[in-house]
Amino acid sequence: MPNTTSPVIFDGHNDVLLKLHNAGGLSATADFLTGRDGAIDSVSAAAGGFGGGFFAVYVPSPYDLDDKMDEMTKPEYDLPLPAPIDYKDAIPVVMAQAALLFDLEKRGALTICRTTADLRGALKSGKMAAILHMEGAEAIDPDLNTLEILYQAGLRSIGPVWSRPTIFGHGVPFRYPATPDTGEGLTEHGVRLVKRCNELGIMVDLSHLNEAGFWDVAQHSTKPLVATHSNAHAICPHSRNLTDKQLAAIKESDGMVGLNFAVAFLREDGQMLADVPLEQMLRHLDYLISHLGEDRVGLGSDYDGAVVPQDLTSCAGLPKLRQAMKDHGYEDALIAKLCNENWLRVLEKTWGK
Repeated sequence: MPNTTSPVIFDGHNDVLLKLHNAGGLSATADFLTGRDGAIDSVSAAAGGFGGGFFAVYVPSPYDLDDKMDEMTKPEYDLPLPAPIDYKDAIPVVMAQAALLFDLEKRGALTICRTTADLRGALKSGKMAAILHMEGAEAIDPDLNTLEILYQAGLRSIGPVWSRPTIFGHGVPFRYPATPDTGEGLTEHGVRLVKRCNELGIMVDLSHLNEAGFWDVAQHSTKPLVATHSNAHAICPHSRNLTDKQLAAIKESDGMVGLNFAVAFLREDGQMLADVPLEQMLRHLDYLISHLGEDRVGLGSDYDGAVVPQDLTSCAGLPKLRQAMKDHGYEDALIAKLCNENWLRVLEKTWGK
């Protein structure tokens, strides 16, 4: 029998920290080692060959999640964006969630990686590798002082927005069918944020930016363009997905895209329903590879933050995805690139170390 837990998977996005925060904060981190009600923990990771990924810090908006999910099961939908979140409200949440990641490291559950050498070492040793990521920059002040402090603490990736607007730019709503061309792009603060991230070696994540913001980053950034958890708009015409023109720009910059497991961005009908066969994920992978090349595509599950295909509700199920890739005809070298090597490549180019 083939070893379907290898190659180890390094993943572009998860929301474990938000789930732990909502489950009680520091009192909930012990469950990560022994098993928890969620998609990622130490037990599931060992079973599925999950080597780590980008652990997002995210400040939630007050809304009824069940209503949102119900709306996204309809043939068409256009969810209104939540109101902006003020810095003073965001910063305590960000500090609390970042502290959870540090506590997981203290407990021996993972290693926070600040360089690609750290990342390679963790993956080789079998210790779960974590990159501190911020999904939405509400906790960054206009003078970028918080950015400097969080960088010193380990922040190595940031999305200027999570869909709702920030002082740095505008995101895409959850809208189907729709294009990502939904409004204004980066603000002056946003341009300064991108340039300072380039200087520090913090990756700028394009996944929730609208199309105007995408092109603003492309204009002002000197680093590869990266969307950590996005899919192909040509297959699923959702506002969150990337057009062929955007994919061409990512290829030209030598960046990459992580395939999002969220079913509303996989399904052709854009519905948030979990009965999605693995073949549909492979359709997106085929399309992304055809437009970006084999070196610029990876995985960006959105685990613990989205409805995912019923065969992959936990990272323990990832051997099914590897086997599906193999059965689809992907060679071992390509599977290794998709599972982790392409993330290592683009991070080395972005971080410079």
